[in-house]
Amino acid sequence: VIDATGKHLTAGIIDEHSHLAASAINESGHNSTAEVTMEDVIDPSDINIYRNLAGGVTTIQLLHGSANPIGGRSAILKLKWGASAQDMIFKEAPKFIKFALGENVKQSNRSNANRFPQTRMGVEQVFIDYFGRAKQYEQEKKTNKNFRKDIEMETLVEILNGERYVTSHSYVQSEINMLMKVAESFDFRINTFTHILEGYKVADKMKEHGVGASTFSDWWAYKYEVKDAIPYNAAILYDAGLTVAINSDDSEMSRRLNQEA
Repeated sequence: VIDATGKHLTAGIIDEHSHLAASAINESGHNSTAEVTMEDVIDPSDINIYRNLAGGVTTIQLLHGSANPIGGRSAILKLKWGASAQDMIFKEAPKFIKFALGENVKQSNRSNANRFPQTRMGVEQVFIDYFGRAKQYEQEKKTNKNFRKDIEMETLVEILNGERYVTSHSYVQSEINMLMKVAESFDFRINTFTHILEGYKVADKMKEHGVGASTFSDWWAYKYEVKDAIPYNAAILYDAGLTVAINSDDSEMSRRLNQEA
């Protein structure tokens, strides 16, 4: 029995974009790492689980980082302080994966950048190449009894068949348009654009595509590609009829998401 006199009761808060409770974030050596999963690196001893629960956050999407265009698979967690990693995994949750666009994936801020892609046109080609390979893989799987199973391709086939959903790190309108067009050319849809700080410029196209938006309340001006961010982004997207969430991407901010929203 809890005496709630003078207190406030709210629904549990869900953080769409979290990196807490993980012992690793990026597998950055390749331009696609769809074969890895964040479920393998859950750290149940992270004190931020306790702090987020104290702030009302009950569920998170533990995302891979933004080092590659096609990142690792997500872990959907019900936060439980003192539980094991396995006990926090939300068994009934749909399957997700992290994609990324922009400066991070083309390694524009790395002095030792040495892998493809190095430009925005290269980023687009990564998606086209890998989904083309995934379609070929699926066809071979149907016709060749001796095909070699490939976990990376299996994951991409799930995306093509609507069995796994894409959350994509994004900022700039040209790349938002690009990824929607690539997805449509392979007959699937992006589920969520996360960060999406120039989403207000293409809200009508996002609505037509059927994608949701997960953005910051007031986090911008930390690198060049967010220079056009405005404080009205979430409101404009919401008024355009999109599903809109406020995400954290930060273990400190996530424990006060109620105030951010």
